[in-house]
Amino acid sequence: MVTGTRLSLIRDTLYTYTRWQVIALLFLGFSAGLPFLLVFSTLNARLADVGVETATIGFFSWLGITYSIKVFWAPVVDRLKLPLLDRLLGKRRSWIIFAQAGIATGLYLMAHVDATVAPEMMALCGLLVAFSSATQDVAIDAYRIEIAGERLQAALAATYIFGYRLALLVAGAGALYLAEFWSWQVSYEVMAALVGVGALTVLIVREPRVNHFAAAQDIAHKIEQEAGKRTHLHPRLARLVGWFYAAVAGPFLDFFRRYKELAIAILLMVAVYRIADIAMGVMANPFYLDFMGFSKTEVADVTKIFGFFMTIAGSLLGGVMVVRYGVRRILLLGAILTAATNLLFVLLAQYPPNLVTLAAVVSADNLSGGIANVALIAWLSSMTSASFTATQYALFSSLMTLPGKFLGGFSGIVVAGFGYAEFFLVSAVMGVPAVLLAMFLIRQGRRLDALAPRNEAQPDTQERRSD
Repeated sequence: MVTGTRLSLIRDTLYTYTRWQVIALLFLGFSAGLPFLLVFSTLNARLADVGVETATIGFFSWLGITYSIKVFWAPVVDRLKLPLLDRLLGKRRSWIIFAQAGIATGLYLMAHVDATVAPEMMALCGLLVAFSSATQDVAIDAYRIEIAGERLQAALAATYIFGYRLALLVAGAGALYLAEFWSWQVSYEVMAALVGVGALTVLIVREPRVNHFAAAQDIAHKIEQEAGKRTHLHPRLARLVGWFYAAVAGPFLDFFRRYKELAIAILLMVAVYRIADIAMGVMANPFYLDFMGFSKTEVADVTKIFGFFMTIAGSLLGGVMVVRYGVRRILLLGAILTAATNLLFVLLAQYPPNLVTLAAVVSADNLSGGIANVALIAWLSSMTSASFTATQYALFSSLMTLPGKFLGGFSGIVVAGFGYAEFFLVSAVMGVPAVLLAMFLIRQGRRLDALAPRNEAQPDTQERRSD
């Protein structure tokens, strides 16, 4: 017999994951994930396969820098209207489809370039793909935030992650299979054609109905006036100064003016939330292979294939939980689970290798990671202003991985000096600040709700705010 609670959960799940916004993000996630490996590991495999020197292949890794510095041109995505496309599709969709055109063009050109004869041309085509892909990420993040209310953001993040990971499978294993049975040219041509999945989605979905320019225009107007008075600039030049200041400094001014002293706590939370997860992940594979003695196939089966489905399950569960209980409560739950599952690795290190035990620990780790990740994305999304959505979220996304990656660099030293069990214990303790900050933010819930920007534009996406 199905209880009322179970019926309610099923009803909430169906309601959440059948919304058009949530379904759209599945396909946009696929569009975002498709180019990533095609300028990284898949491209490296292609270069090695056709006989490009190892030293040259190493230089191609610099293409990834574009994803790390996308925050520098995110203000352009926020403030600049694309001619014609903006009038036809709107601000966000026009930038997404513009970026997709760059991705498709770059992939098609890569399909027809001989890397052994013209490695420089291959690098330039790869740069076009990487730059366009990073721009698409900025535009899709902004679209996701503006298309629905806070409560639905976790579900949007869950389907986005699902679509993104499916694209990684297609662009990874799928591209290699095509190259093996046909050729690299056919492989990259098919990948270029698959960009059409995202383009078709953009043409079908709605444009968010929000005011992108209110706060930014106010800042730009004030700076334009001050520049004209104090420097006697030509009006057009003063207008350009105001536009540039609003685009670059506006996101920071808006955030700190809105949240005041709470801004520091929010930024600290963004910085520390994923430290325990990222730091632990650096040493996970060496732990499985070197310390525990599992084979590469066993590790791949459990952590990559089985772990993939557990991460998706955690993401989907997290999306429903945020709808039912509010984002800050699930943010706290995610922080607690992340630290707690790191302790499971301490126990795993005490016993002989066992695949069942490994699968159980990996399941718990990936489930908790999925829940924590969608809660964090939903929370960050709720704090961005419609006037600076792309820039503010790009700043948040950069900050939430930088400290963990930096500290993760010292993980090998800790393992070498103390051992794996002690390292996993330290990584669990590193999760405590996130738990404490999440508790603090829950206590500040009413004030944060009052300060949060009202970006919800669609009547059917309005969600009740509560913790």
